[in-house]
Amino acid sequence: METSWDKDGVGGWIQTFGGGAVRVSFFVWIRDVDASGYFDDLDAVYEQGERALAGFLPEIKRSSLAGHLVAAERTAADADEFIQVEKWTLDGRVLTAGVVQHDADLPVMVVVALEQSVPHL
Repeated sequence: METSWDKDGVGGWIQTFGGGAVRVSFFVWIRDVDASGYFDDLDAVYEQGERALAGFLPEIKRSSLAGHLVAAERTAADADEFIQVEKWTLDGRVLTAGVVQHDADLPVMVVVALEQSVPHL
């Protein structure tokens, strides 16, 4: 079951998966598409997202969690999903902060997500 909300320009959602895994995500910056459904200059929007992420990362690095975060390696899936991404592990969970555009017609967002890490088989 998925739950989502949006208030004052910040959106969030909770997703549950098989085996009881839970992902809690927030978008903290979003740039909508123009009226035609396409960006005027997609590279410029990506750069805006990267600047927004760079402005948000210090919040994570100064947080009370910072002393418990361990930098995590980016995966091939991260390269496919994110324009830019930073990842950390925290007690069996993965904290991800990145710039994403899920589909060409959807907005570009800075997303922060906390989820259980998936064991490698």
